[in-house]
Amino acid sequence: MTVASISMPEELLNRIDEFADDHGYTGRSEVLREASRNLLGEFEDKRLEERELMGIVTVMFDYETTSVKEKMMRLRHEHEDLVASNFHSHVGSHYCMELFVLEGSLENISAFVGKIRATKDTLNVDYSVMPVDGVSPLTT
Repeated sequence: MTVASISMPEELLNRIDEFADDHGYTGRSEVLREASRNLLGEFEDKRLEERELMGIVTVMFDYETTSVKEKMMRLRHEHEDLVASNFHSHVGSHYCMELFVLEGSLENISAFVGKIRATKDTLNVDYSVMPVDGVSPLTT
């Protein structure tokens, strides 16, 4: 197996080590391999290809120490054809939450989420994707 060197904050590394111990992993490498496989496979669901999709992306960041808000606004404007709606809210004493509602293809939603995740200083990025073609009302 090839050895790769990565940089990360010590706090994150400590959390990974603790997670490995708490969940029976053999070590941090096993945790990182599994996390990497999961991340890479997130948008490889063949059942979603060639379908009309809706995506919800939430981003949490500290507004006092970052320029994430400006980066989110830039991404929103760069992807006007994908972003159906955007909501900004203050959370707690110095956090912000940005919520994006997306409409588009799996490829475009995946690329957008990738750009959000690659944005320095985001604290948390969460998303969900669901098909909107063929949606029918719930039966009672």
